[in-house]
Amino acid sequence: MGLMQDIAADATQAVPVFDTKARATFAANYPEMPHVLGHRLGLNAMLQLDALADLAGRLPEASIEYNRGDLPIGVDGKPGDTGISIGDTIRHIATSNSWAVLKNIEQDPAYEALLLNLLGEIRSEIESKTGTMLRPQGFIFISSPDAVTPYHFDPEHNILLQLKGTKVMTQFPAGNDRFAPDTVHETYHAGGARELTWHDSFAQHGREFAIGPGQAVFVPVMAPHFVRVGPESSISLSITWRSDWSFAEADARGFNRMMRKFGMRPTAPGRWPNTNAAKSFAFRIIRRLGLAR
Repeated sequence: MGLMQDIAADATQAVPVFDTKARATFAANYPEMPHVLGHRLGLNAMLQLDALADLAGRLPEASIEYNRGDLPIGVDGKPGDTGISIGDTIRHIATSNSWAVLKNIEQDPAYEALLLNLLGEIRSEIESKTGTMLRPQGFIFISSPDAVTPYHFDPEHNILLQLKGTKVMTQFPAGNDRFAPDTVHETYHAGGARELTWHDSFAQHGREFAIGPGQAVFVPVMAPHFVRVGPESSISLSITWRSDWSFAEADARGFNRMMRKFGMRPTAPGRWPNTNAAKSFAFRIIRRLGLAR
């Protein structure tokens, strides 16, 4: 059987990746409580290094990011690259001292099928809490031993499935201005960076989630976190989605940013189940009128 046939077969799992226990754990904690759950995805043909290097060659340049792996927890802006090609970075990840991510893997039909099958297994649990599952996206992380993903946040609901090697993700409370200032949230939603300023005093407040193959960790929307890879190289798959709630939170941040320009000190958007409907509606009208800056 050829590689693409293997990939097509792997993309349609006969056995659910998330079993009854995993789905129950997810349902009990989604969308605000970080937690670990089991999975049965495994390191199938389409998630081996050669297949991932080939995928990197098919994706647009904007969908590939890679840099040195020996980074501090906090960085100032995007780290520089290593000078090694993405293909060589992936194929030799055990020795390349690198961290790489392939973004929006759903641009490739086989990987889109894998992503949608995984999210389809938990769609009912998602939509019963936060409404229609929107904008499904997938990201594959390939990391050298001991690599660090610096302190940052992301706008999506996110499950990170560990496939090879181990990781420790340290998460901090979502929506807490101490760990991610409101002004940084607002700048991010206006096109700013997602990297956050790290202070050593934060360390004692983080919650560590150690995961290995067959385990996954859920990350709430905009929860600050950083990741350390264990002593072996790592492959992880991040499956993400947005919701009406997450988009309303983002629009409320946009509204607050405009109010701050007028010297006001707006209150932060509420976390789920608060809807942030008024600010979101106002900002969408402002944006439709072309007045958002």
